[in-house]
Amino acid sequence: MPDNYISISAEKGNINVSEDVIAVIAGSAIAETEGVAGLSGRATDIRGIISRNDAARAVRVINTENDTILDVYVTLKAGARIQETAMALQQNVKTAVQSMTGKPVTRINVHVDGIVADENKA
Repeated sequence: MPDNYISISAEKGNINVSEDVIAVIAGSAIAETEGVAGLSGRATDIRGIISRNDAARAVRVINTENDTILDVYVTLKAGARIQETAMALQQNVKTAVQSMTGKPVTRINVHVDGIVADENKA
């Protein structure tokens, strides 16, 4: 099995889910979170640089035998309360990933890369 897949044990065998699929699930949940302006690319990872998928650039999935950890990189809307928005984002992503994959998510690290000014006030 390639390194970028997560194996989930099921009754009749194993299910392998690509980390990119988990990133897309997380990206959808991020986009639906109030106060989030968008996804932000992480330049520290070669997959984030070469990927054409915005979610793969903005979400890093770290999987071990006992843990699934997600690092998400976002920009927030001006006026959004950072702590409240980050906590809502964590809950939305955790719920979405766990419900769609059945794999428990142990930690979600939120990285706020910037604030997007409200264009309507200009």
